[in-house]
Amino acid sequence: MHPCFISEPTVHRNCFICMNTEFYNWIDQHMADDPARLRLKFAGKQVPGVDVAAAIVQIECRRKFGTKLAQTLASFPQFYFPSTLAGEQSTSDLLARYHASLVPEGLAAADLTAGLGIDALHFAARASSVVAVERNKELTDALRFNADGLHVENLEIVNGDCRDFVDRCIAEGRRFGAVFIDPARRAADGSRVFALADCEPDVVAMLPKLKQICRLLVIKASPMLDITHTIGELSPAPLSVMAVGTPTECKELMMLIDFGAEAPYSTMIEAVTLTADGAETFAFTADAERNAEMPATAPLAEGNYIYEPSPCLMKTGAFRLVADRYGLRTFQPNTRLFHSPEKIDNFPGTCWRVVKIFPYASRVIKRFAREYPAVNVAVRNFGMSADALRARLGVRDAGPLRLYGLTDSRDEKLLVLTEPA
Repeated sequence: MHPCFISEPTVHRNCFICMNTEFYNWIDQHMADDPARLRLKFAGKQVPGVDVAAAIVQIECRRKFGTKLAQTLASFPQFYFPSTLAGEQSTSDLLARYHASLVPEGLAAADLTAGLGIDALHFAARASSVVAVERNKELTDALRFNADGLHVENLEIVNGDCRDFVDRCIAEGRRFGAVFIDPARRAADGSRVFALADCEPDVVAMLPKLKQICRLLVIKASPMLDITHTIGELSPAPLSVMAVGTPTECKELMMLIDFGAEAPYSTMIEAVTLTADGAETFAFTADAERNAEMPATAPLAEGNYIYEPSPCLMKTGAFRLVADRYGLRTFQPNTRLFHSPEKIDNFPGTCWRVVKIFPYASRVIKRFAREYPAVNVAVRNFGMSADALRARLGVRDAGPLRLYGLTDSRDEKLLVLTEPA
């Protein structure tokens, strides 16, 4: 592990704001207090040696992002957040570790959209040197302070537009083993964008210039982007597109472009689910999925097992290959769940044992809540939302049981009560 994650933290007095002992003592004293109440209580008041507004931001960010950035905060307790927005938009330590694993060890790297700098700080553990480019001066000032506190000595911080930085690198003949970029996913009016070329900066337009400064380009993008459309936007085509996230949420799409790779090749599509213990990956090509046979359908019985793919696997669109590799049956293609009489180990998702199967009928709906007042509701190809089904049944989301509203292989709507396998 890089020294920045094992060194003892120290209080720095040469920061861009005066963060002295009083500043951190005040934070410690009020860490359990509600930030909104603190703002009201200290509105217009002066506390000697303490920038109260900045201190409250530190309290709020540690409460909101303490789990997300647990490794970083443990390594440097005085880590400075310039704003809550910076914390919200930053990557987590878990994702940053995965991003860093993609950076060739011992080569120079650059993060063209550094933000709070969590990725760049993790890159520094593998790369020979890292350049972090960020156009927001408040963020670059914070990154300088935090890098100093984490004892990261191989990080160069540049305050400016990454497009200007790329132009300078081309003019100077400067190259990197890997370049990372995470374009903003909102338009100028604040609305969401759903194409890579609509993000800011436009990575698609930058590709010819980026090719001149790096061998490997890593693009991080919104999980809302369509994988097939995104592959079509990029030239050369990415070596791989990865849906990356946790067991409960797909967090991002990542594209890896190797400008030195020889064509032709098929883009590898990967579902990468991260846990504290490592990464679980399901990889395939679009052609392999397209050419695979449709899985067999079969009726469901009590005592069988239902398999729900992880959010990242669902995002990739893999269906036929999942059934084939794990020997699973399906209900109906649009239902996007699998089942089998036996329990299959190491499935990339969750497994549930079927307790009871009910027809979706008025007699069942009327009495369901009396027997099962608390059950977690999910729907697949059911014609209504989970909230609507929950309201119709009169149940609340709680407890270990899970109720699937689904359409089976005979086009019948069922209510399937399950328990964790």
